[in-house]
Amino acid sequence: MVVKNMHRPFALLLLDVAILCRVAVATIRPNIILIVADDLGYNDVSFHGSAQIPTPNIDSLAYGGIILNNYYVSPLCTPTRGALMTGRHPIQTGLQSGVIAGSQPYGLPLNETIMPQFFQKLGYRRHMVGKWHLGFHKKEFTPMYRGFETHYGYYLGCGDYYDHTSEANEEYFGFDFVRNTTVDFTGIGQYSTELFRQEANTIIQKHNTSEPLFLYLPFQAVHSGNLPSGKSLQAPTKYIKRFPHIKNTERKTYAAMVSALDDAVGSIVQTLKDKNMYSNSIIVFTTDNGGPANGFGGNAASNFPLRGVKDTLWEGGVRGVGFISSPLLQTKGYVSNQMIHVTDWLPTLYTAAGGKASDLNNLYGIDQWGVLQTNGKPVRTEILHNIDPMDKTEAIRVGDYKLLHGLITGYWDGWYPPYQLSEKLSYDKMQMSAYKHTNRSELGILQETGKPVTIQCGPKPANASTNCQANTVPCLYHIPSDPCEYNNIASSHMDIVTKLLAKIVEYKSTMMVPPGNKPIDPAGNPRVNGGIWRPWLD
Repeated sequence: MVVKNMHRPFALLLLDVAILCRVAVATIRPNIILIVADDLGYNDVSFHGSAQIPTPNIDSLAYGGIILNNYYVSPLCTPTRGALMTGRHPIQTGLQSGVIAGSQPYGLPLNETIMPQFFQKLGYRRHMVGKWHLGFHKKEFTPMYRGFETHYGYYLGCGDYYDHTSEANEEYFGFDFVRNTTVDFTGIGQYSTELFRQEANTIIQKHNTSEPLFLYLPFQAVHSGNLPSGKSLQAPTKYIKRFPHIKNTERKTYAAMVSALDDAVGSIVQTLKDKNMYSNSIIVFTTDNGGPANGFGGNAASNFPLRGVKDTLWEGGVRGVGFISSPLLQTKGYVSNQMIHVTDWLPTLYTAAGGKASDLNNLYGIDQWGVLQTNGKPVRTEILHNIDPMDKTEAIRVGDYKLLHGLITGYWDGWYPPYQLSEKLSYDKMQMSAYKHTNRSELGILQETGKPVTIQCGPKPANASTNCQANTVPCLYHIPSDPCEYNNIASSHMDIVTKLLAKIVEYKSTMMVPPGNKPIDPAGNPRVNGGIWRPWLD
């Protein structure tokens, strides 16, 4: 009998073994699908009890995975995305104040190693579909130069869902859509949520399953479109028709935008299954900040009954919609009340992928993989919501207590019910209304069901709107018993106030990077760049 490869040179045999080992390790590493919804309100998914907007695909993943009930993000797009990519707090990267708007010449610092670069070390193929919003004034700041092999999407924070223009203001207006590093006009006239769904599906379908996949999928939905000149809320007519029960035009269109996002999630999950990749995949779903409710930024999101909106440090601005779902989870189908921060995703997913979180230095994020796998003992006890030296606002949570201080009150600090809350439609009725003419199998809707996770506020005192004047003295809330921030208890718990203020001072001493914000550079105006938003300082 002849043994194959018996006469091959020994060096070549070693090479064969090395290749086989690399393939074996790669197939063990899980695929990671990281989905970011833009400006999704806490009360805009039915697994949080939304009575207006059913999200069956998102719900199925959430109920079959782990719903994060004590999960926090930053109050705005750029800070959260920077934190997600680096595992570092915005005060560590200079992204703690506002967002990168129009032709402001700054971005996530180049000395920061980000998520796709870390996963590259583990042998992952790395693709991005959607919104960047971390700087593009020089090409080195864009996704293709920061670890992604492909990028299909846009650079700025918002834009028109169909013509893909972005309006920083009426004087700064231009086209913003690329494939890799090349301006791409082929998607004009097509709805961005559907474009991104198709692109994600294509990437999965073409993926070589002998290698692990990292797919970063930050959707445009459900952010407002162009303001002040464009349409702030946009959705295909077929989705708007799903919501005849919502009479308010803005809320109806917003619901349609959420529904299109939900369909996209279902389609992507189905493609993973068709490709036999789902059983070895981890799916994370997160919003980037709280919803812009009640007309804030031209939007119609809802965080009710939480207080505040996007761009505030109230719970409605920083308590995020989030879950992790995977057949690889040892323990699942539960609601996690462990404190989790958006910076935790990098070390958590790196560990899940077979890396060592200890190799990731100087992170604010904490490895939560073991905690999530077992519903184990919490490993995080505090979250710095933000310190913004420009806006002079700060907030922190330590244990059960949250402290806010600075120019916070009087600025979108109310409680904003969704339009037509009085309808009180049930989830079952909503599902029947929205989907009675829809072929659910074509949408890839999963079958996991569960009980919605809702917020219970307790009685609202008459002085709830006035008992906190954080611009003069700090305010203190006990979040587990008062998640809606009705009762400022600072005056009766001055020892805790002092302790939390000392914590903020401690964080300030570590804030070595000042805010990176720069004034608008007229040289970046699309009017002088062929009508295109593009890197203008190369």
